Amino acid sequence: MKYIIAIIKPSKLDTVREALMGIGVEGLTTSEVSGFGRQKGHTEIYRGAEYAISFVPKTKIEIAVGDDLADRVVETIRTEAGSDNIGDGKIFVYELADAIRIRTGERGEEAL
Repeated sequence: MKYIIAIIKPSKLDTVREALMGIGVEGLTTSEVSGFGRQKGHTEIYRGAEYAISFVPKTKIEIAVGDDLADRVVETIRTEAGSDNIGDGKIFVYELADAIRIRTGERGEEAL
């Protein structure tokens, strides 16, 4: 099993979610996060004053999937969230040792 975390632009969330559902992903978790990478933030003007925004708002998607679906999930996120511009985000893939469905006690891929 794999645990996939993607940090994407908030405006891409609906497109990514729909595409993931289309390839068989049955569930995911999202969070509103902020951070910076190569973008190093940006500046905004508010009421005539310029402000440095050090942390850029992003959306974090977390998905647990079986090994057979992991590569398709990664490619779908990369394709749907990408715009070939700086700030598109990152995808991290971890090995998932176990998953347990609290209600039934099912373990492993059956719990997903």
